[in-house]
Amino acid sequence: MSIIGVGIDVAEIDRFRASLERTPGLAGRLFVERELLLPSGDRRGIASLAARFAAKEALAKALGAPPGLLWTDAEVYIEDSGQPRLRVKGTVAARAAELGVRAWHVSLSHDAGVASAVVVAEG
Repeated sequence: MSIIGVGIDVAEIDRFRASLERTPGLAGRLFVERELLLPSGDRRGIASLAARFAAKEALAKALGAPPGLLWTDAEVYIEDSGQPRLRVKGTVAARAAELGVRAWHVSLSHDAGVASAVVVAEG
């Protein structure tokens, strides 16, 4: 296995909140329904959503930031163990296949008003 790409991104949580409030429908263009809800069915907190958005930005960077990737073709989810993972389809899966990506590694964090994520694409 070898590293094909690495991406990192940060999102200011208050700025991200303002964007979601200012632009109706933006959350639906950025996230799949499962990302917006906690397992209990409650809405996910803004810091967690900002970290997921940062992960999608980092994912795009790890893939070389090609045009045409759809935000909803990547889903950030958390395994029962607590480890974040990526599920990809469509435009993202196609680009990953072009590059030979066989595994993803994801790290999410949020503190002091900033959310961050790192994504490593492995082939």
